Amino acid sequence: QIDKYLYAMRLSDETLIDIMARFRREMKNGLSRDFNPTATVKMLPTFVRSIPDGSEKGDFIALDLGGSYFRILRVKVSHEKKQTVQMESEIYNTPEDIMHGSGTRLFDHVAECLGDFMEKQQIKDKKLPVGFTFSFPCRQSKLDEGILITWTKRFKASGVEGADVVRLLNKAIKKRGDYDADIMAVVNDTVGTMMTCGFDDQRCEVGLIIGTGTNACYMEEMRHIDLVEGDEGRMCINTEWGAFGDDGSLEDIRTEFDREIDRGSLNPGKQLFEKMVSGMYMGELVRLILVKMAKEGLLFEGRITPELLTKGKFETKHVSAIEKSKEGLNKAKEILTRLGVEPSHEDCIAVQHVCTIVSFRSANLVASTLGAILNQLRDNKGVGRLRTTVGVDGSLYKMHPQYARRLHKTTRRLVPDSEVRFLLSESGSGKGAAMVTAVAYRLAEQHRLIDETLAEFKLTHEQLLQVKKRMRAEMEAGLKKKTHETAKVKMLPTFVRSTPDGTENGDFLALDLGGTNFRVLLVKIRSGKRRTVEMHNKIYAIPIEVMQGTGEELFDHIVTCISDFLDYMGIKGARLPLGFTFSFPCKQTSLDAGILLNWTKGFKATDCEGEDVVYLLREGIKRREEFDLDVVAVVNDTVGTMMTCAYEDPNCEIGLIVGTGSNACYMEEMRNIEMVDGEQGRMCVNTEWGAFGDNGCLDDIRTIYDKAVDDYSLNAGKQRYEKMISGMYLGEIVRNILIDFTKRGFLFRGQISETLKTRHIFETKFLSQIERDSWRALLGSPEVILVSVRACACAEGLVATSSEVIVMLTAKSCILVLSSERGSTTKACAVVGPPSPTAIVFFHSFSRIMHQTVKDLAPNCDVTFLLSEDGSGKGAALITAVGCRLRDAEQ
Repeated sequence: QIDKYLYAMRLSDETLIDIMARFRREMKNGLSRDFNPTATVKMLPTFVRSIPDGSEKGDFIALDLGGSYFRILRVKVSHEKKQTVQMESEIYNTPEDIMHGSGTRLFDHVAECLGDFMEKQQIKDKKLPVGFTFSFPCRQSKLDEGILITWTKRFKASGVEGADVVRLLNKAIKKRGDYDADIMAVVNDTVGTMMTCGFDDQRCEVGLIIGTGTNACYMEEMRHIDLVEGDEGRMCINTEWGAFGDDGSLEDIRTEFDREIDRGSLNPGKQLFEKMVSGMYMGELVRLILVKMAKEGLLFEGRITPELLTKGKFETKHVSAIEKSKEGLNKAKEILTRLGVEPSHEDCIAVQHVCTIVSFRSANLVASTLGAILNQLRDNKGVGRLRTTVGVDGSLYKMHPQYARRLHKTTRRLVPDSEVRFLLSESGSGKGAAMVTAVAYRLAEQHRLIDETLAEFKLTHEQLLQVKKRMRAEMEAGLKKKTHETAKVKMLPTFVRSTPDGTENGDFLALDLGGTNFRVLLVKIRSGKRRTVEMHNKIYAIPIEVMQGTGEELFDHIVTCISDFLDYMGIKGARLPLGFTFSFPCKQTSLDAGILLNWTKGFKATDCEGEDVVYLLREGIKRREEFDLDVVAVVNDTVGTMMTCAYEDPNCEIGLIVGTGSNACYMEEMRNIEMVDGEQGRMCVNTEWGAFGDNGCLDDIRTIYDKAVDDYSLNAGKQRYEKMISGMYLGEIVRNILIDFTKRGFLFRGQISETLKTRHIFETKFLSQIERDSWRALLGSPEVILVSVRACACAEGLVATSSEVIVMLTAKSCILVLSSERGSTTKACAVVGPPSPTAIVFFHSFSRIMHQTVKDLAPNCDVTFLLSEDGSGKGAALITAVGCRLRDAEQ
């Protein structure tokens, strides 16, 4: 009969799954910038971005205001052998007249209690970090701010809604003047619960309160939170699910008793879900049902007493007592007798059944909304089966004998693909507020130390002017005969005396060697009214064993690739002019002779340094005995780049490479080049600026990370400038920073994975991905097994900061040869080539920073940057074409 009477309160699984779907939609609306203003489930960002990682330590105060009692705790987190937490607390009463009085009185009361607590703890002279658990809906724009949206749970203090509770509390503390406090975080009790449980179980990512009120929070992906800038990492969202249904979406399951409860509440029409499930209303719901049943003669033989008609006389603790398995019926008789209804044994059984239906409905409804959160977490992670922990607190969950079991069972039935552990918060949400504060304190301290460390990478304008001055001195030393031998910046004459004039014509071969890939090109240049350049090319890999084998093996491999290309193009019989882009430091004695000074960029082939690379190439062609070529020119990739751009723009007189390596060339006046006879005209000089600083002149700006990268490189002590700025080394610099920061406990919970120890595992392309806000893609990529230890949210900001600072340094440093103060209009062609994922141009901020820094450091120069679209191979063909034109003219 009772089942039939309360049929509307017995919800089928089908209905619960439907409610789960409705709540998921409400969550989505609350997270959306467009729908949040009208959403009933507010999904408030809390600015808590990380759960405890086990490294927190310190002395903290926690305030916990959320009901008729107000708790203050002192939480000491220490590290001796393992992390331990000591807690001392005091409970203070919050009288009804203060709850319903003015906001000023309420916060004066809180400040007075805090002062009393600090006096007892003898810490009034200390300014300890404070965490404030404020269990009411608040809008936050930062961790230490909470704008109260609306009071709930019988609180009605005036002048607080719409105000920042942290500011109000600070004002009350300041007014007293007898102590000081640093309120670092304001958190909801659900967040406090999640953080308390997160301290014990780092899989905890949901906080759930089922007590006087009800609410939940969980860790949401930043990419789904429209109300907060940024897409990376996670943030705890306070759902404020008590308001679910305030828009009418639960009308089909609300009963006449729910409507009566709402009408008699302090806030009619609000917190409708909370009124159906929480401890504040459960006893009253049962009382209203009993009154109606008695009136209809279904209970107590129709007897209705003044006590039964009195609001609040049947409490939720009575529901818990009546539902106890053994003594429940005796408790029912005792409670009902006190209400004056003289119950029969059958009445007691019936009342117990009413209590069961009401409390079971509550557990089922909470399970359905919790199920929606679990599904969201599972979908966010993209896993088939979710493993997670829910931290739970609240008097109803703790005290009711059947509630927890029912909730667990229904949740697991509704979300069978989730493995959920429910962890009871033993210490309440106050400890959680202290843990939020401890995490905030840890992150603030870490950021301070991180900023301090990375400050070395942030070169000031004055430092850059000094570097520019030193570079100018090194350039002059390289150009002078007297100092050339000892100069580190070699300023090598290239014997390229002219840029293209538009009359070049013919078919040319070009080779492009400068990295792990080797290109062979056929370039068809046509002059006349419609100048055209047609290119065909093929890319060949150079295995590491060839790069570091013998010189004969390297050049035999190059000739094999040329032979394959000639077959591929069907031109093996023709003796074509060839230009050789050879992107390593060479001392040239003519356009077609280049003595290799030293290998760079990972090359180590023997019997090449000190030899003419054109001669080695010609010898390789002879050994092959398949074809012959006319090697006209050997050029550096920077020179090839300049020539490529000069063909499009005759004003181009500087070539700049920032890729795997870095270098620059420019057209210098012959009168300044003492290594070559003649004073008329100009010649392109290959600076070989990668060796800038090899004499120690940059030691004041080299960091410990630069030194570590240099020490473990193939050519320690050489190419120091290149190692500070080029794509080959940037990822390695960041890896060294990550290792250092992990050792210091800033990252990955202090655990250095074996993969992170692997040199060159952190590629420069990852910096580019991070700069493009793709940290998540990076973490998911198979190459980065180094993030096998879960990275905390701070890691994202940290790695992005590290890479950004290094990229800024690289960009700023690359402008030195461009910033001559002679006052000129020039074109610098800036290229990354050959195209490679390490190329710095792929950093969206790199070119912007470089262009701006050139303007700042060379204000008298009007520089245009022209990107070389075709790489330096086309430039080698153009130099060959110019060389052929000049050779033909001489003949």
